[in-house]
Amino acid sequence: MKAIILKDFGAVDQLEQIDLPVPEISESEVLIQTKAISINPIDVKTRAGRGIAPLIKDEMPAVLGWDISGIVVQVGGSVSSFKVGDEVFGMIAFPKLGKAYAEYVAAAADQLVLKPESVSHVEAAPATVAGLTALQALTQFVKIKTGDRVLIHAASGGVGHYAVQLAKYLGAYVVGTSSAANRDFVLSLGADEHIDYKNKPFEEVTSDIDFVLDAIGGEYIDRSLKVMKDGGTIVCIPSGMNELVAEKAKAANKHGYVMRAKSSAEDMQVIADLLAEGRLRSHIDKIYPLEEMSAAHQHIESGRTVGKIVLTM
Repeated sequence: MKAIILKDFGAVDQLEQIDLPVPEISESEVLIQTKAISINPIDVKTRAGRGIAPLIKDEMPAVLGWDISGIVVQVGGSVSSFKVGDEVFGMIAFPKLGKAYAEYVAAAADQLVLKPESVSHVEAAPATVAGLTALQALTQFVKIKTGDRVLIHAASGGVGHYAVQLAKYLGAYVVGTSSAANRDFVLSLGADEHIDYKNKPFEEVTSDIDFVLDAIGGEYIDRSLKVMKDGGTIVCIPSGMNELVAEKAKAANKHGYVMRAKSSAEDMQVIADLLAEGRLRSHIDKIYPLEEMSAAHQHIESGRTVGKIVLTM
């Protein structure tokens, strides 16, 4: 089978297409013929030696990737939830190696759900890592209720564009930040307000925020705390610049957390149902063939991705 390996940590020239044997599955796994995968900033960071690189350094060369949608072609002996021919999707193995950059992938059955018939593989694959991150950030630390004011930074990005939709689904009043070029896109997702972060500091134009989802870190933590209500919550996605969020939030009489998405069939089912109902949609910035993985990584590195990047087999 075709697969993309990461020979060593570094630039995109460390990504190489090779032929590998089709993986063997355990009793609790299924073998998936991959139809679409998606990549995220964590892929790029890991390739460059950051991200989860310390966790996989002893497994190099490695096959990266965690977002997958495809067709079950083999079922482990103890698996009763799927059968051959089922179309499934999910975030697999994260933060261990998911090995999704390949034509066939072995995946734990309890990390997958059935793909809705009305949703394509291209639409399903990107809603896994980013979708789970957004959903878990919005539901694990506090119960968002109708009317809560939610501030989402980088609202046009992979996690952000799902978070806007999910926060609206939960009943929140949503304020999203992005560049002016993406204003209409952010508002089309359901945001009630848009802030052009390049034009004016967001803390000058918003206040009384109950919940902040921050994918940037650094000074954004301090600035976000200024616009939050006492007792409010800020959740940061790992960026390398948010280690002090809990300490800073506590000092300001607020709550701060760093979170990383966890594989969960239960949460994936929520995403599957919302996709099927049309309440959640994946915005695809660009689709690449698997062979153009290096270009896809460079696209993410540009920092100008709107929504998600997808690769197809």
